[in-house]
Amino acid sequence: MIMINQRLNQLRDLMRQHKIHAYIVPTADPHLSEYLPEHWQARQWLSGFTGSAGTLVVTADQAALWTDSRYWEQAAHQLANSHIILQKQGIMPEPADWLAQNLPNHSRVAVAADMLSWATQKRFQAAFSAKNIELNTQIDLLTDLWAERNALPDAPVFAHASECIYQNSTEKLARIREFMQKKQADYHLISSLDDIAWLTNLRGNDVPYNPVFLAYLLISATHAILFADANKFGETEKKFLNQSGIELNDYHQIVNELANISGSLLIDANKTAVSTLAKLPNNIELIEDINPSSLFKAQKSAEEIAHIRQAMREDGAALCGFFAELEHDLMMDKTITEWDIGERLTAHRSKRPLYISPSFGTIAGFGENGAQPHYAATPDSHSVLKGNGLLLIDSGAQYHNGTTDITRVMAIGTASDAEKRDFTLVLKAHIALASAVFPENLSAAVLDAICRAPMWQAQCDYGHGTGHGVGYCLNVHEFPASIAYRAAANPHNILKVGQLISNEPAIYRSGGWGIRIENLVVCQPVSNPQETAFGKFLRFETVTLCPIDTRLIIKELLTSAECDWLNTYHADVREKLSPLVDGKARDWLIERTQKI
Repeated sequence: MIMINQRLNQLRDLMRQHKIHAYIVPTADPHLSEYLPEHWQARQWLSGFTGSAGTLVVTADQAALWTDSRYWEQAAHQLANSHIILQKQGIMPEPADWLAQNLPNHSRVAVAADMLSWATQKRFQAAFSAKNIELNTQIDLLTDLWAERNALPDAPVFAHASECIYQNSTEKLARIREFMQKKQADYHLISSLDDIAWLTNLRGNDVPYNPVFLAYLLISATHAILFADANKFGETEKKFLNQSGIELNDYHQIVNELANISGSLLIDANKTAVSTLAKLPNNIELIEDINPSSLFKAQKSAEEIAHIRQAMREDGAALCGFFAELEHDLMMDKTITEWDIGERLTAHRSKRPLYISPSFGTIAGFGENGAQPHYAATPDSHSVLKGNGLLLIDSGAQYHNGTTDITRVMAIGTASDAEKRDFTLVLKAHIALASAVFPENLSAAVLDAICRAPMWQAQCDYGHGTGHGVGYCLNVHEFPASIAYRAAANPHNILKVGQLISNEPAIYRSGGWGIRIENLVVCQPVSNPQETAFGKFLRFETVTLCPIDTRLIIKELLTSAECDWLNTYHADVREKLSPLVDGKARDWLIERTQKI
């Protein structure tokens, strides 16, 4: 922490030189990605906090870091010996309001333009207006301060497997242009990397765990230009672009290209950095709306869902091998750590067809570490799996035919009655959502109460959302789907056929244990509807295939309908995975899918 405090003091020296009263360091890059290349990990470098979400604010005499409930325990631990105060997001005032309250009139606040979205800039300006606080995006203090900053990533771009593609880029561009025409937009700028990967049918490895590459895409009625490092593209990938009518230009030329356009430009203000629009002519009409590609890719086609089901089978088979091996080695008293879990999972998954990589860093938390929703063991800091306690494992993989995300909990040693009671409550919540029937186009946030109802009856709750959208060989967190009642209202967060969403209720006991049960589900029409006069109704098809540990269930707390759901799920898991496993993995599968 001495180094962190030194860096903060060096930043304050630069702030004084430039007459800056506060400096904001968001978790962001010019594409407003959730997970960032090392080049833009400034907030982590300055604060020492390694979570994937957070905003650092530094003033002359204070430093504060905002992060959400997934990271409160982790942030409290990592900031403990620094001079940085933890601000619990959702409870404390947001950074813009906090600065407006704490800074005097006519203060100057700075933030790097490549780490600030167009929408966030307007929110800060609105919060600052009453006290005439200036927001300066032209002064980047990090360039001088961060001497050992990583270079931009240069991983090769590769083509998404052709057998997994059911709409070519030309067809996708036509859909985008139809949306542009409705919005009367002459141009459309896409900065978000997963949207670009989806539209081009190309993938990359510039961002850990997300198969995307650094790029911008500018679309007009007749042209499409991809701004990316040409050295990353092989002949196959260039041919992909050429066949789709997409021109390749240098990554850094996007700002100059935008300087030469006229008419109207459609942007997603939450996904476009201030720096990208630095030279945009003043007479350009900005049309702010969601990227249409975000809506299109959220609804998977029937062909894509069929591929996703197969990816889930392969992933489930890998997990059977992993759990069978883990339980055997624990029974043989082998020393296994939390850090080992991720490596073992990768070893099993990498043997499955069409595997690419993990879809996020494995979360393996034993005992009290499981109470941190996004706990991350390291080679130097981890617990050994011994004694009595619950082991929470949240993991996933990228396959060409789908993206997986699953959480399971198992007991090491003997589970207590309190642990079993919490596990059963979480299972009841999980089943409540998995069994839900709801109108099409319903706000996803509404479903959160259905899931939490069994836990609220017991006066239990959890801080994070219940569900997030998942990509198709893309980001494991995909906008706009979000089952979270605390989230801000979003007109695009409505449920439609084909959306792939997580179902992950939880209970966390600080200093004790964490329990989360997560499957992925697909929105499907209700089969054989009883009524048609009240519109179309949807249900969830659970596509994740892996046993839920029945040894942790207090059966008396389950209703007969809940028992039936679990037994039906386990029968489906056994039927679909049995042909893909043998030996100890198959024995484990059969044992863990017995009826209760």
